[in-house]
Amino acid sequence: MPLLTISQAWFVLAIAILMEVGGTTCMRLAEGFTRLTPSLMMVVFYAFSFALNTMVIRVLGLSVTYGVWSGAGTVLTAAIGIFYFREPATAIKMVSIGLIVIGVMGLHSASRVGT
Repeated sequence: MPLLTISQAWFVLAIAILMEVGGTTCMRLAEGFTRLTPSLMMVVFYAFSFALNTMVIRVLGLSVTYGVWSGAGTVLTAAIGIFYFREPATAIKMVSIGLIVIGVMGLHSASRVGT
């Protein structure tokens, strides 16, 4: 019997995504492991993210969990890059982000159908 309900699994996955985004942001802030605090925070964020993913995979399955986790994390990380780190928001970058969002929505829909 799963430890989480489906709705709980989606909530835990959302937290895992935020932890992954935090870890990736800290990776940028760590400046090649030259800054101690962001370097340590990166490890902590990733450890929590992977631990939460391990719980969610039992309920939602590998393809949905990893696909949504990586896709949503990529979109949020790209948004942080654009808005916080002032990276250019090129047309190809925006179209690519849109395609990732469509893919994540498709995986979420597939999990509701049970395929």
